[in-house]
Amino acid sequence: MRGGNEPKVTRARQLRKVENGAEDKLWSELRGRRLNGHKFIRQLPIGPYFADFACREANLVVEVDGSQHANRSQDRYRDETMNRNGWSVLRIWHADVLTSCKSVLDTIVAVLDGRLDEKMIAVDAKFLPSTAAGKE
Repeated sequence: MRGGNEPKVTRARQLRKVENGAEDKLWSELRGRRLNGHKFIRQLPIGPYFADFACREANLVVEVDGSQHANRSQDRYRDETMNRNGWSVLRIWHADVLTSCKSVLDTIVAVLDGRLDEKMIAVDAKFLPSTAAGKE
């Protein structure tokens, strides 16, 4: 982790230790540049939030959501904050990672390759391109 913000570093390390089957499964596919050579990290601090996964080279945040995230106003504010800070946000469902991981990975690759570059809100995923990049 870059920078010298020890409280955020400590919190990020704590979050990485929390057991979550979907995040563990997705991390095993993203770590070590396994997804088309793109480097992802876990629990990146962005403003007051921690991104589940982030690809710095693409300014992409991938959030793995459980049912508690359905239509939460806090998540909308979180997404807007990340967008304003130059990050595109892809939200995917926890259950989809566990049952359709290949589809999830295909969606992430579509964002990374630029094939998915416009706002998309679907039943199984949401993509919000960065407003700093002028996409909307």
